[in-house]
Amino acid sequence: MITLEELAKVPLFSALSEKELDFLARSVEDIRLVTGEYGAHEGEARALFVMIEGKTELTKVINGVESVIAIRLPGELAGEIPITLSTPLPASIRAVEPSRILKLDAKVFHTLAAMVPQVAVTVGAAALERMEMLRKAASQPPAPEILLVAPERDPGMHAIGSFLHRNQIAFDSLAPDDPALAARLGGQTMSGPYPAVQLADGTRLTAPTLRTIAKLCGLQVAPRLTYYDVVIIGGGPAGLTAAVNAASEGLRTVVVECFAPGGQAGTSTRIENYPGFPFGVSGDDLASNTLKQAKRLGAEIVVTRRVAGVDLAAMTVTLDKDQVRTKAIVLAMGVEWRRMAVESVDRLIGSGVYYGAARSDAGLAQGKDVYLIGAGNSAGQAALFFSSHASSVTLIVRAESLASSMSQYLIDQMATKRNIRVETRSEVIAGHGDERLQAIDVIDRKTGTTTRRTTEALFVLIGAHASTGWLPEQVARDSHGFILTGSDALKQGPWDSGREPFALETSAPGVFAVGDVRSGSVKRVAAAVGEGGMAIAFVHRYLQLASNTR
Repeated sequence: MITLEELAKVPLFSALSEKELDFLARSVEDIRLVTGEYGAHEGEARALFVMIEGKTELTKVINGVESVIAIRLPGELAGEIPITLSTPLPASIRAVEPSRILKLDAKVFHTLAAMVPQVAVTVGAAALERMEMLRKAASQPPAPEILLVAPERDPGMHAIGSFLHRNQIAFDSLAPDDPALAARLGGQTMSGPYPAVQLADGTRLTAPTLRTIAKLCGLQVAPRLTYYDVVIIGGGPAGLTAAVNAASEGLRTVVVECFAPGGQAGTSTRIENYPGFPFGVSGDDLASNTLKQAKRLGAEIVVTRRVAGVDLAAMTVTLDKDQVRTKAIVLAMGVEWRRMAVESVDRLIGSGVYYGAARSDAGLAQGKDVYLIGAGNSAGQAALFFSSHASSVTLIVRAESLASSMSQYLIDQMATKRNIRVETRSEVIAGHGDERLQAIDVIDRKTGTTTRRTTEALFVLIGAHASTGWLPEQVARDSHGFILTGSDALKQGPWDSGREPFALETSAPGVFAVGDVRSGSVKRVAAAVGEGGMAIAFVHRYLQLASNTR
């Protein structure tokens, strides 16, 4: 607890009486930080902070990168703007060296201001000075790391653009004939094959692989160790939550993700039934925050890698050229979008036909007549998102209605959008266009009539399937390829341990399955997150049993 004498040395409190100082000493939080520790985080509830000892820095995430925007020394303040304007903290506070800060929450500050009005005047004046600093920081234009050049609706352009967006890498994209490209390159051009890429340092690549881009952008593409306590396969909500829990409890943890963290949920334009977000949260925002949390706690996140095989006897996981040993494995691969059985549609994937829909696809819908196939929550979320960009959005649904497959809140919201149309008992039976989608044929099963619709964008969200054929046969699956766990694994799998499997354990001891890839899962983000945390609790119990039997 801070003393009255220490408080009296702070410029803001130097004129306070002993009674007022005593109130402060009994009310403030006296926070001591080690180097690198945070005293507050951007977005937290408003409060006023007073620096007592050491040195701290204010950091703000700008264009996806945490940047230092100011330094605070003893006697100086932080949080003047939010405490004055009743807004969340606009920046984080991090110790540069061992430091000590005081925190006055809103109630304490306003009580003190009522006792000593001059305190509020002084803090308000400081807030005005700081607002200009924050304005300059927030107005910085994105500094793209990559320039992506390809013709409009080029499949490679869409794949690389989605990858960069999902991994929070700033980039610009231009068509080869865009006049802005020549201006950007000082009169030069970028020839094919496309997509062509130019990095910030001037390096140019033609048709690069995602792994090449990942390496050049500083993403981790290979495990750093050869031995881990737990290997998590899949970086969706379940896998990332497992990584957060495992790393926070001191387990050496690596997540292997074939594309980008977030999984299928990472493409959701808005999730409105996830607890703690009263106005909803986008899938990529949720994934981004969980990813940062996992990394901060020490988990490794390896991208652009697929698991080639698992050896259960040796407990090894093989990623093409890399092999790692582990004590436990968490299978969190999620699911893959089910493909349409219409060849004329599938041949245009990436050139007007897209599986899934993400916020980064807004440009594909801008001002266009967009069609979506699907009747689940993902389709409803996408329809609502695109309705703010597209001229019209038409949802093609095979069933009689949406009631059995889509949450009512989405149905109600879509009904309020004048440019969203739902066509039930209908199917897309053909796509037209040489190199790019130009039109689709839609059959009305009620009347048997087929109509041709002109469109440049068709998004397919027709459910998903489990891609688990690469797993060893000891990991039992149901008839649809989803992984059995717990009592179901015991009934149908080759379980040979002297105990029953844990609730999320597969038929292979030490191998756990969570999220959408697990048989019987409820296919909701909140459930996947819960299973990710539970799995690590079971991993600990498994490791404890294993150590006791040695």
